[in-house]
Amino acid sequence: MTNDYSSNPFQTRGLSSSVEQGRRDVAENPSEEKSLELIQVSGRIKWFDVAKGFGFIVPDNGLPDVLLHVTCLRRDGYQAANEGARIVVEAVQRPRGLQALRIISLDDSTALHPSELPLPRTHVQVVPTSGLEPAVVKWFNRLRGFGFLTQGEGRPDIFVHMETLRRYGIAELKPGDRVFVRFGDGSKGLMAAEVRLADMALPHSH
Repeated sequence: MTNDYSSNPFQTRGLSSSVEQGRRDVAENPSEEKSLELIQVSGRIKWFDVAKGFGFIVPDNGLPDVLLHVTCLRRDGYQAANEGARIVVEAVQRPRGLQALRIISLDDSTALHPSELPLPRTHVQVVPTSGLEPAVVKWFNRLRGFGFLTQGEGRPDIFVHMETLRRYGIAELKPGDRVFVRFGDGSKGLMAAEVRLADMALPHSH
């Protein structure tokens, strides 16, 4: 039986199906810009995933999030956009929402370290009932904001939330990564309360 991750109640809120469609909604023909009404938008990078090829900007003026595609970044001379960085773009209204077409400026000095990013109010924390135990990353999706750890065959999976990782300075996990985890009983099963990479210094247990 396979896990249906899309129905997980811990899934990060606010990322609609338009996220997955965003990659298919990118302007492939720069010449079309001439016939479009461009809107200048100032804001901050909500998140950006180079591997996925896109991310989102949160505008200062309360407009909906703006899709930022990697082709737009690189065309204007940037390789990545870090969460929390200030950005000014020219955007256009698409059927599925606003999309950045040109970057006017990008200021990385305001970008946040993963551990400094605020915890969302929807995040569910758990009281740990285990010690710091070894585990392996089974699955993790940064866009959805969660994943699962495994301690081997016959052991229940351990749910891990993106915000738990940020609290311990971890930006992302990849399948096969070895970690140490302290976990407890959440509303839907075991849930990580603390995660540390296997190569990080571990706190003394006595």
